[in-house]
Amino acid sequence: MNVPFFDATREYLSYKEKIDQAIFSVVSSGHFILGKQVFNFEEAIKYYTGAKYAIGVSNASDALIIASNILEFKNADVLTPAFSFFSSASCILHSGGNPIFCDVCEDSFCIDISDAEKRITKNTKGIIPVHLFLQTCDMSSCMNLAKKYNLKVLEDSAEALGMHTTVDGTYHHAGNIGDFGVFSFFPTKTLGAYGDGGMIITNNKELYEKAKSYRVHGASSKYRYDYIGYNSRLDAIQAAILKVKISYLDVLIKKRAKCAKQYRTLLSDIEEVELPKVNKGNKEVNYVFCLKVEKKRNDLINYLKNNGVETCVYYPVPMHLQNCFKHLGFKEGDFPVAENLSQKALSLPIFPGLTENEISYVCEKISAFFEK
Repeated sequence: MNVPFFDATREYLSYKEKIDQAIFSVVSSGHFILGKQVFNFEEAIKYYTGAKYAIGVSNASDALIIASNILEFKNADVLTPAFSFFSSASCILHSGGNPIFCDVCEDSFCIDISDAEKRITKNTKGIIPVHLFLQTCDMSSCMNLAKKYNLKVLEDSAEALGMHTTVDGTYHHAGNIGDFGVFSFFPTKTLGAYGDGGMIITNNKELYEKAKSYRVHGASSKYRYDYIGYNSRLDAIQAAILKVKISYLDVLIKKRAKCAKQYRTLLSDIEEVELPKVNKGNKEVNYVFCLKVEKKRNDLINYLKNNGVETCVYYPVPMHLQNCFKHLGFKEGDFPVAENLSQKALSLPIFPGLTENEISYVCEKISAFFEK
């Protein structure tokens, strides 16, 4: 049996007629840049997340750069986790700031707020908490830290659409807690486009107006520029597709939850792997099903590959050990938890359309590997 890590075609076939109609409606209209399709999807994101404002952009990396610029991270230190995707740190440098890496929590893989506080100086202006895999980071502690030290909060919620966490005793959608939140619609995401796409959300009108301007070169009206912005507009065809898919998002999340439940049941007795943990107060979404494999992870990866099972490692090299960040002066051993997790993390296939038989096969092969 061959089990792909991800297969977008299965989900597409479930909603083919409506998605095809959405694509045709854009092509036949002749309006491909911004317009009603992008506006309608922005409205849907506002409704789903509870945010006051939403701005569709080309991708989540652009969203982080735009938000970092608007929050004025230039010449400032900005806290960001050492265990994350590249954009969580690169957006700070693109904005003229200094990424200050922080260690992460063993159970959640998310930024350790207590470690972040130790790294605050008089030059620290912001923090970028990153919500990873199936839950948000500790946003209660993050917001308390931000209030204590007057920090701007840019939530990297690229993976977190649908995730919620408790702050001040009530549930909040990921990305709708800090000054800005960003989402990714990369095809593998819980809400994935058939191309690329991103979204910025905020509850601050001034920040919204700036972000809306920044995505069109910094223009306030045609050929009138207030800022040095970017050419970063969500594609109308992708917006139309995403507008269809967001109406099924809760169904897609439930399908992922069913996959995760089966994995948990079948892998629960294997001592060599540790299943994902969900922190109290978090409502998870199983975007990624990430195990911690204590020994022989790379051998397990090769064994599964040889038996037709695709896996992925998020992330094999922590940010502070990437070549492009050498000039920041961090070294091996600075962030022991992040470095340890990079050697243990292993993500299994999980997506709507993954079958029970495929999950059973994956688990059987993992069990067989460790029995050997």
